[in-house]
Amino acid sequence: MAAVGVVLAVGAGGAYAAGAGPFARGGDGPDPAALEQARAFLADWAGGRLPNAAARTTSPGTAQKVLGNFTAGLDISEPGLTAAKPELGEDGTVTVPFTARMPITDLGTWTYTSELPLREQPDGSWKVDWRLSLVHPRLSETEKFRLEREEASAPEATDRDGVALSADAFPSLGPVLGQLAGEGAGPRGAVRLVDRATGEVERTEARFGEEADGPDDDEPVRTTLDADWQSAAEQALAGEADGKNAALVALRIDNGEILAVANSPSSGFNRAVSGTYAPGSTWKMVTSTALLLKGAVGLDDVVDCPKYLTVGKQFHNVETSEFPGATFRKDFTESCNTAFISLRGKLGDAELGEVADEYFGVGQEWRVGIPSYDGSVPVPRDETEKAASMIGQGRVQANPLIMASVTATAVSGAFHQPTITAGDGGGTTTSTTPLPEHVVAQLRELMRATVTDGTARVLADLPGEVGAKTGTAEVSEEQDNNGWLVAYRGNVAVACVVEEGVTGGGSAGPVVHSLLTAVPE
Repeated sequence: MAAVGVVLAVGAGGAYAAGAGPFARGGDGPDPAALEQARAFLADWAGGRLPNAAARTTSPGTAQKVLGNFTAGLDISEPGLTAAKPELGEDGTVTVPFTARMPITDLGTWTYTSELPLREQPDGSWKVDWRLSLVHPRLSETEKFRLEREEASAPEATDRDGVALSADAFPSLGPVLGQLAGEGAGPRGAVRLVDRATGEVERTEARFGEEADGPDDDEPVRTTLDADWQSAAEQALAGEADGKNAALVALRIDNGEILAVANSPSSGFNRAVSGTYAPGSTWKMVTSTALLLKGAVGLDDVVDCPKYLTVGKQFHNVETSEFPGATFRKDFTESCNTAFISLRGKLGDAELGEVADEYFGVGQEWRVGIPSYDGSVPVPRDETEKAASMIGQGRVQANPLIMASVTATAVSGAFHQPTITAGDGGGTTTSTTPLPEHVVAQLRELMRATVTDGTARVLADLPGEVGAKTGTAEVSEEQDNNGWLVAYRGNVAVACVVEEGVTGGGSAGPVVHSLLTAVPE
């Protein structure tokens, strides 16, 4: 099981070593050994290495059993665990708050917060002080969780032109077709807190899906998908993702209609729409927008790109590259982390999230037609986290659907809520502001230059005007970087992530190249 990961590290062409972000020590803060143990426990839990996680606790046998029962019993496929700032108790104990994003297969993501307690042992080492409540605050000796599903058979469905869609013909659509809203039908379920002895439900922790009558059995659900794009997307992942977990979304720029949703593996979790990932340097489209909107930087302004920049912790560029005297245009096309981080003072602490919300709809409620995760850009807690957010890490979370939409908005100036069903997926709930034309022109120029002269040269031989942005996002020390690439051509925007793909251009780049080659412009 490959995890979406513990969000403790920053990449997108750079690195954020263990001990950074919420684990950066200053003054009389918590013992670094305690924080290292917390980091390792969360990474092992997220990565499915439950024996290793349990061994870091004061009760290994019980911990391994509980963690295994919790994830397996609730069909949690890829835990995402985000640590917050640690707290030092008066008695010397250390508490690390964290946010858990638990994707439940075929239903959606259950998000909650908890705390990780650590206590120094007699031999001077640190252990996670095991207790049921660290897994979830309401898990106890008398209460447990139960997953209840209301199974719904996948409706008959067609693409936008009436071509029949099935999981046999398009394997990636297996989990998608089962989620189709149609007239409101689709997989439904809930996580209930129940009494261990009686099984009586005490409260509902999370609910997925909506009560509805479902589509007419005589009428297939008409989707916005395009059979040609869907086939090409599935073949691109099968041929170029090297068997790694990966996901891809292609959508129309002018109206947000989804043309293809593909996942590798094709069965199980729909990571393309419900995944929670750090978007890495693809997020620099949003950061650049925020800077350009207020005239904080010009494309030809010199923004130096050194190998290293320290903001609480040391950040660096991919392979510690440097571009002395680089312009902002060069910083974008070569994905220079240190240059972008150096501009953090040009933006208010909440400004990046406000721009993502107001212009790109990120974090608002999207009604796509299937369950989706719609992104998160929290206000950074400190300067180190703000630096990380500038390059698409820290606590910034997205997925291919979100980043395809961000790309479409950046190059057109208008956000259109993505949808996979005919119409608008049940009515839009979003409200955004169009981008000024001069900002759109600058973003298109930057993305085009990234293909012709920058890190997305893998797409340079494609005909037509193709623009792109690469991204490389670190997850944890135990995992290779996730690789990202977003692109536009004509009226289509594409986003692809390859888990542990190392670099965006090297892993996601060939996937997108294959897709755009297979489908005529």
